[in-house]
Amino acid sequence: MKVHGSLTYPEISSQHEAIRQTLEQLAVQQEWVDSYLKNDKYDEIIFIGSGSSYYQALTMAATYRKWTGKRASAHPSCDLFLFHEATVTSSGSSLIVGVSRSGESSEVLLAIESVAGLPNFDVCGITCHESSRLAKLADCLYSPLGKEESTVMTRSLSSMTFLMQAAIAQASGNEQLLAELQQTAALSERNVAEADSFISSFVTKHDLQKVIYLGMGAYYGLALEACLKVKEMAYIWTESFNTLEFRHGPKSIVEPGTLVCLLVSEHARSYELKVAEEMKAYGATVLLIVAAAGEDTAFADAVYEVGGTSLSDEARAVLYLPPLQYFGYYTALKRQVDPDHPRNLTQVVII
Repeated sequence: MKVHGSLTYPEISSQHEAIRQTLEQLAVQQEWVDSYLKNDKYDEIIFIGSGSSYYQALTMAATYRKWTGKRASAHPSCDLFLFHEATVTSSGSSLIVGVSRSGESSEVLLAIESVAGLPNFDVCGITCHESSRLAKLADCLYSPLGKEESTVMTRSLSSMTFLMQAAIAQASGNEQLLAELQQTAALSERNVAEADSFISSFVTKHDLQKVIYLGMGAYYGLALEACLKVKEMAYIWTESFNTLEFRHGPKSIVEPGTLVCLLVSEHARSYELKVAEEMKAYGATVLLIVAAAGEDTAFADAVYEVGGTSLSDEARAVLYLPPLQYFGYYTALKRQVDPDHPRNLTQVVII
């Protein structure tokens, strides 16, 4: 008899191994960092992806801007392919970074092909598959242990995000950032195990009709990704918003039976927690994912601590992913659906 989640669970639970391995992989691919992220010819780095790959591209771009002080943006692959002139400008020199787990996503490939060879544009990529079409079209970073059998991205997303952040840290020349990422990798195994038991218990205890994810800065892309995970695995309608933007209209949907999950940064912690307290007053069940709990988080229904209080928000980012992924997984099991094979979905989207 087939066991629901037999692929997804070990892929979530082994992501710390894939994250650690990316640091070894980056040492092998130092020339990639030198050729692209350290290259002063580029006026802007443009990360593109589809679905989860677009959401991690948002985190990659936010990290690049913060850690290098240079321009970066993130766009859906289809926007670059079909709305080129509305998405990027031809002035200056741009580097397009295609993000794709499989390296076979049609929209990423079409977008890369649409700018390859054009003046002022160079292309590269990041993937988990060395022999993919993306790898043939563009010079790529690889996360070999990110490869997955499940349809839903979990381990691949964590490891690719971390790998790109490590490459950005190297390009910045800031040794402190590389040291922070080493700490993140060291914290990852404990974090995965603790997130498993915490979220399993939380899902068992709560019956919720709406799920809202909120995040800002590098965590906004993670909030979008968390929202997608629940949709894909458990077939529940969820939404995600910039934390403070949620107060400008969307908060009208909050009522008892609504889960509001905040990905709390340290940079904007006081402002974000004010939003969380407001949602609690409206009757929401509030789950905080935060570096460390404190007196200011005591109002919440549940607080998950990822650790790494001395790290920058960006370096801590991948530690937020296991609880978000486990929430989708355990919610799917509670609803008696199989997160390994979501309906209507395939691992690679082909046009």
